[in-house]
Amino acid sequence: MPVATVVSVVPGSPADEAGILAGDEVHGVNGEAIRDVIRYQLHADEPRVELEVRREGADLAVTVDKAPGAALGIELDSAVFDRVRTCDNHCSFCFIYQLPKGLRRSLYLKDDDYRLSFLYGNFTTLTRFTEADFERVVTEGLSPLYVSIHATDPEVRAALLRNPRGAMSLRWLRLLLEAGVEVHGQLVICPGLNDGPVLDDTLLGILDQYPGLADVGAVPLGISAFNREAELREHTPAEAAAVLDTIAAWQERFLAVLGRRMVFAADEYYLMAGRPFPAAEEYEAFAQHENGIGMARTFWDEVDAALAGESVDGEGPRSGFFAWVDGAPADGYRAPRTALEVRDRRAAAPGAVGTAVTLLTGAYGERVLAGRLEELSARAGVPVVARPVANRFFGGNTSVTGLLTGGDIAAELARRPPPGRVLLPDVCLSRGRFLDGTTLDDLGHPVEVVGTDGASLVRALEPAPART
Repeated sequence: MPVATVVSVVPGSPADEAGILAGDEVHGVNGEAIRDVIRYQLHADEPRVELEVRREGADLAVTVDKAPGAALGIELDSAVFDRVRTCDNHCSFCFIYQLPKGLRRSLYLKDDDYRLSFLYGNFTTLTRFTEADFERVVTEGLSPLYVSIHATDPEVRAALLRNPRGAMSLRWLRLLLEAGVEVHGQLVICPGLNDGPVLDDTLLGILDQYPGLADVGAVPLGISAFNREAELREHTPAEAAAVLDTIAAWQERFLAVLGRRMVFAADEYYLMAGRPFPAAEEYEAFAQHENGIGMARTFWDEVDAALAGESVDGEGPRSGFFAWVDGAPADGYRAPRTALEVRDRRAAAPGAVGTAVTLLTGAYGERVLAGRLEELSARAGVPVVARPVANRFFGGNTSVTGLLTGGDIAAELARRPPPGRVLLPDVCLSRGRFLDGTTLDDLGHPVEVVGTDGASLVRALEPAPART
């Protein structure tokens, strides 16, 4: 039977006044055995909510009355109360297959669940999608969804997914679009497999068969040191440039036919090819920002605005790598909590204040920061340096900051302790922990955690009398 556990109850909330306690198990709401937080929230929005609760082995019926529009005041432990629909594809480029041993069990769970696509922006291949799923998506308005396409040719797609159902499952994509569901697509590009002529054919297929897609992101495959697939390899700079050229050509075609660019390349491609990032307007709505598309441009536009004294509300990361498996309900589906203090103001090493600021980052992050450190140093009043941390935990071409682990950061800090302040972007952490399970306390050096957006970085660099 589906069950959800109450993590916390907001003091003074309707649920608190009704006697709901942290640790209670919720087995039903308004007579329905709910399977996920989506159905739960639909019931929780009602003015009277009947909760079937189990507490210390005893079954209780709790009625919660509240004002229209008021929050129930409960945070649950997970977004999915029944079993997560796991992925039955065997994609050679799946990063979960490339994880080292010894991590939390939840990190090895491959999901292909449309509910997590709606809640968190996880990409689904639709190979396990059903008529019942389609009906629910349409009737409950579960939009937007995020779909991994990879190729539109049925045989190529089936080969990439290593699943014969991959050849036909994009029929659901067409039906979803026809029903008015907003869908964002993704292409994981693997050199020699679905780049070159296959990529051209895929983009033609999108224009011909799926023009209603909101957008499509093209991202390079990630390869860790634990990859065992001989056919997989990193892009060469020339291959990265070729992908960018193909996308640029198709953007012009999409603009001419649809009035929008449709397809966008991940930031890594520009870094690999040594090309400048496009202007902000070329990313249109930045809809795939969390997929690594337009992050660098957004970051520097935020930095420029903040340096100019303009008000900027930086978003920071909306979801971290594997965020949902840590039990973090999606925004809008949890009780409000006290805001997390992003900046961890620990005491700097004696005598080090005012000497320098070190920005810890991944290899790609260092390249994004290069060329702008002089401006940041002027704002801070001390030298600001970017210090890349080698990702030895995952290895391979893993160069994004969000996949840095506490162990690698601690090793880098111990190898050459930096003077002055040390700043770390919060994208490395999920609920206070790195992917390897370590915390800030394990770093062995004072570190301040700042928001990943450019405005937060500029604010963190502001000289403050309290640090003198």
